Amino acid sequence: MQKVTTRHGALVLHLLRRHGPLTRGRLGALSGLSRTTLYDVVAALLDEGAVLASVPQATLRKRGRPAEVLALNPEAGNVLGIEFARDAVRVAARDASHEIVGTAHEPHSADVAWPVRVDLAWRLADALTGGTLRSGGVNGIGVGMAGPVERSSLLTVRHGGVAELVRERFGTPAPVDHAARLAALAETVWGAAMGARDVLYLRLSHDVGGGLVVAGRLHRGAHGIAGQFGHITVDPDGARCECGKRGCLETVASVGAVLNACRSVGGPAMDLPELEAALGSGDRTAHSVVARAGAQVGRVLADMCHAVGPDVIVVGGELVAACPAVMESIAHELASHAVRGPDTHPEVRSSRLGSFAAALGAVALHRQRTSPTSLRHSVEVGIGAQARADQALGEPLRFAPERTEARAEGDSPGIGI
Repeated sequence: MQKVTTRHGALVLHLLRRHGPLTRGRLGALSGLSRTTLYDVVAALLDEGAVLASVPQATLRKRGRPAEVLALNPEAGNVLGIEFARDAVRVAARDASHEIVGTAHEPHSADVAWPVRVDLAWRLADALTGGTLRSGGVNGIGVGMAGPVERSSLLTVRHGGVAELVRERFGTPAPVDHAARLAALAETVWGAAMGARDVLYLRLSHDVGGGLVVAGRLHRGAHGIAGQFGHITVDPDGARCECGKRGCLETVASVGAVLNACRSVGGPAMDLPELEAALGSGDRTAHSVVARAGAQVGRVLADMCHAVGPDVIVVGGELVAACPAVMESIAHELASHAVRGPDTHPEVRSSRLGSFAAALGAVALHRQRTSPTSLRHSVEVGIGAQARADQALGEPLRFAPERTEARAEGDSPGIGI
């Protein structure tokens, strides 16, 4: 029954969300599922508490067997994913029907205090969920942060006890994980690697990091530090990295490293928009610098493939968003250096979820922590499942647009934008 439930449960939830309360007969007609399959799906959803069954009073007064009506359980609540980035807060929300209902973000200066950031996250989430946070309408939270998670999640001076601050503000525990690692999870559930079981994700941002999904589960390693790909050495005599070593991948492929390399040879790269403009105009210096960075990344990914053997490699982050040409160099080097298997070799893809990958991954983090099933089953809910439901109904996939600077009416973020 589990296989049937995970394949069709999201369709039933989608139909209840779209049409409101329905009888089993009407659900069967809309979904096209057999009576046996629909019975198993509904039974599982009732056990999970995602769906409620009731008999309207008007039906009770009639003769014959009462017509039971099924509806989404409004008390199932929302699940929130929050990313505390270097200079912004991003929030994603999933409702009781397991659909992503929206995303919101707001930038802030890098020196904003943690209590203010947590308050901003609360305001964004409350506006995103229609004010339900004020009445306790949250069923769980996942949090993504940059930097070593073992320091982020504890009560430390450096991070101001982020997990505790979130718990106090939202009234529920908030597991914390590395933002890049959560992005790997999101890309596997909803993004460029949707449905794959073994995925390697690399983020090229102001730092360089990533994550692994192995056999459908997020891999953290024995000490919780898996995914620190930015500190793989590419040049023992290279520039010193913030970690104390020399020549880490982060020293050649982070946003700052690429901009510095471009400026060192006289290229126009005061910031990412200027570098992006230079690439668009065909500036040879800019293209050469980006190609070199991509080549370094491609060779590292090839070595990692030999150790991990992923189905799909996803590369994201601000550098990829601003300089998509870097993907050509990465793919070329990967193809040149990776040993191919007898049937296929890993495919490298650009991130599909962009800047909200970590926040969406934090939503998926909560599901992995609360569900005994693997990520393979989790793939059947959320955006991926909504796509299947929409296809069955002849409708296109609808992903709620980003609600930029979303906040509750009358609220102000209280920080400089």
